[in-house]
Amino acid sequence: MRSHDVLLSELRRSMAALTTEGRVYVRAGRYAESAPDMAELTAQIRALLTQVFEDPAWKRFLAPAVPPGAGAVEGSLELIEVGTAAGLLTSVASVGIVWPSHALVDHAVAARTATRVVSLLRSDATWWTNHDSDCGAVNLLTPVFDSLIAGTDGTYYAIAVQVADD
Repeated sequence: MRSHDVLLSELRRSMAALTTEGRVYVRAGRYAESAPDMAELTAQIRALLTQVFEDPAWKRFLAPAVPPGAGAVEGSLELIEVGTAAGLLTSVASVGIVWPSHALVDHAVAARTATRVVSLLRSDATWWTNHDSDCGAVNLLTPVFDSLIAGTDGTYYAIAVQVADD
């Protein structure tokens, strides 16, 4: 059995290692609800997007826009296989979405950390992204380029978003 405090601490520490100031934002935690649903995950995604919108580095690009409503956030999400989650999380943390040749953090370090995050949420976790795999498009959540991945095991959640402007 996992100790809730230890797991939560490790999840938050691992996600924090994937951040890049002004570019990659993360959020990890434990739900307050005993049986959370999509509304709780959407609320956490919106909280992370609010952090982006309020960051002085992005306020000038995003104002007067506000984070999308819960319905728009949920509507932008596509379910992905747990087997692809670590790769996408690695990419969000380490590969610039506008300039893919620009590394944000060391790819190998990001890959190890992302694999650890996915293992903490375990193989029965559910993962979403704003990437539409059918057509290769991204369902934007901000007025700038963004790439989001979110996962949950029903008790804990981990979310990362990268934002960029050309």
